[in-house]
Amino acid sequence: MLRRLCAFALIWPLILGPVAAQESGTPLQDVLQSVQSEVANPSRGTVPVVLRALLEADAPGTVDFLRAWSDREVYENPADGLFFYAQAEGGNLILIDIDTGGEAGTVTSRDINQIRPNAGVRREIGASLVAFELTHPDPDRRMAALDSAARSPDPDQLPAIRAARAEEEDSAIAARMDRLIALLVARYDQDSATRVAAIGALRGDVSTPARSVLNQLLQTRADFAETLPEDVNIARIKTPGEDMSLTAAYGVLVAADLAPAAPGRNAIRDALRANVVDGAVGGVPVHQLDNDAGRIIAYQALEDAGTVPPLVTVDDMAAAVAQYVFFDAYLEPDAAVTTAAEDARGSTALRVSMFQFLSLSLDALSLASIFFLAAIGLAITFGVMRVINMAHGEFIMMGAYTGYVVQTIIPNYTASLAVALPLAFAVTFLAGVVMERLVIRHLYTRPLETLLATFGISIALQQLAKNIFGTQARPVTAPDWLAGAIQVNDLVSVASVRVGIFVMAALFLLLLLYILNRTRLGLEVRAVTQNPGMAASMGINPDRINMLTFGLGSGIAGVAGVAIGLVAQVTSEMGANYIVQSFMTVVVGGVGSVFGTLAGAALIGSLQKGIEWFNPANTLAAQTFMVLFIILFIQFLPKGIVALKGRAAGD
Repeated sequence: MLRRLCAFALIWPLILGPVAAQESGTPLQDVLQSVQSEVANPSRGTVPVVLRALLEADAPGTVDFLRAWSDREVYENPADGLFFYAQAEGGNLILIDIDTGGEAGTVTSRDINQIRPNAGVRREIGASLVAFELTHPDPDRRMAALDSAARSPDPDQLPAIRAARAEEEDSAIAARMDRLIALLVARYDQDSATRVAAIGALRGDVSTPARSVLNQLLQTRADFAETLPEDVNIARIKTPGEDMSLTAAYGVLVAADLAPAAPGRNAIRDALRANVVDGAVGGVPVHQLDNDAGRIIAYQALEDAGTVPPLVTVDDMAAAVAQYVFFDAYLEPDAAVTTAAEDARGSTALRVSMFQFLSLSLDALSLASIFFLAAIGLAITFGVMRVINMAHGEFIMMGAYTGYVVQTIIPNYTASLAVALPLAFAVTFLAGVVMERLVIRHLYTRPLETLLATFGISIALQQLAKNIFGTQARPVTAPDWLAGAIQVNDLVSVASVRVGIFVMAALFLLLLLYILNRTRLGLEVRAVTQNPGMAASMGINPDRINMLTFGLGSGIAGVAGVAIGLVAQVTSEMGANYIVQSFMTVVVGGVGSVFGTLAGAALIGSLQKGIEWFNPANTLAAQTFMVLFIILFIQFLPKGIVALKGRAAGD
């Protein structure tokens, strides 16, 4: 420790001064050659010399070298003493120049020496890296260094972090430093009162490092003794038969050679087989050994003869266990520390549950927005026109493939997305109009035949997509501003692309409400839906309105396909993954109601995520239970959540 403190005393004045200065331009290889033997054969006594030389020179690539040196990725050429990085290729190594990064030749592992710092040297290097990074002018570098230190906490980091904290002016980074100092003090400080105070500062902190420290402080080991020891920090006393099984407690005594092992059924069977004499075991005929009672009698006879180990009964186990006390003991010996940690973890548990619920709610909202986008077009074609369109999923697929094709032509993802959305609407709108003109308009009064016809069209569209694009999944890539995630804390985050889909779903909801309630087309659609004959007598062409309505629903499905393609695989079968949920969304929400579709999407999305939370390993089971729930739901609310009234509710 004295040597480490001396090393820090040498390092810190150098770091706080030259880090913010311009790099010296001195080649790193030249600096390393000045301490060649210390680098090639590092020890805890010589590593401060190397660190001081590197930090004084401040040569380009110093931090990368320190990391590589610590990770044993630096090699020495014994012929000239030069240092290199290396990349494995087959059975050889490609040498990489430390200064230029260019290839410097190919050698075998026998021609070059790999430098292997021991654990003590690596700790010294790690501490110097933390010190170097925490004083770097770039705040992102300082924040990354804090994250790295939090993932691998080490008491040797404390001096560097405290020194950097004294110079830190960024309030956000300073707060992170304070939390990291509290984590390290809580876990490693020698003073009990200081640790308790640091643990108190972690109350309500839901970050992963904070919860990890509390869990580590509260780790326990199982133990037992004849009497409860006074010098052990007891977590809880376990009662055999209640907190642990009698068999488990007895097994602990057997493992400690304090009780004879109880032979199991297989051991009894093997012992009886090994002691068959003249068709009997211990005087019991073999044909009577077909039940447990007969086998125990024979075994006890062998036990009385001293042939086999004694048979341990439940009473024997209870008597042996009763002589000892079984308990869990904290690995942390300080009771004040564990009490404070238990209190802090308890206060954090409620916040953890709240944030986990928030995370689940955001996931459900994200899934609901996807279901809404997939179903909103169907809400028009099925909910308004009463047309069972089994090819609705294929319109979603067509929109997704349109987005893929546009991205292959326009490499800028933002521009391609701006082009793909209206183009997908146009493509699927025209496809919907063609389908309505050729097939649907002849089957308006025959729903079963409409179902069969559109099902056949869906199969044909799937095969057409396979012939054009193949069976391999195609990507629709989100632009950079939709990449990554919005991170609330370590428990709650939501992908930016899902936020974008939610915003798109909200915009489509508003747009559709505007079209249906504030435009002439919407007025005519509602008129034709409620009373086609009366609408025709008022000069409205029902045939034209049906065509435009079906085209509008299909076009919205195409736009939904572009959005869904950002988060799902684009394949010829992708529409089949959404057609069932789309129909359920419309039916559960209320046929013919836009707000009902929104309510149905929210219910189904929340239900699926809730079931997945109880059984996260089986998504298929979640979908199965969801379908069963929907079946029960429509038994009680056959018209859906938002049931239409008046003429609109007529058959």
